[in-house]
Amino acid sequence: MTAKADLYDVIRRPIVTEKSTMASEANALVFEVAKDAAKPLIKEAVETLFNVKVKAVNTVLTKGKVKRFRGRPGRRNDVKKAYVTLEEGHMIDVTTGL
Repeated sequence: MTAKADLYDVIRRPIVTEKSTMASEANALVFEVAKDAAKPLIKEAVETLFNVKVKAVNTVLTKGKVKRFRGRPGRRNDVKKAYVTLEEGHMIDVTTGL
């Protein structure tokens, strides 16, 4: 089992967008996670930190966009997102803090 402080490094923040709100209707949540986090580690972190049972974890690695910053070309950071599906009867309110 991983130390609780390390689990806070795995789950960076919840992602609250229109798409993630639609996913929450299917009992799923979206989190930004560390790029090197594996699915079993993400599952352990969510179950330990939020005291819920996780049914499935799906991940997606979003490549950073090329944008202009103050007229100069730049690149946003890559982001790894985890779609976490919870067991029936379990829920997390992402609007409140930990």
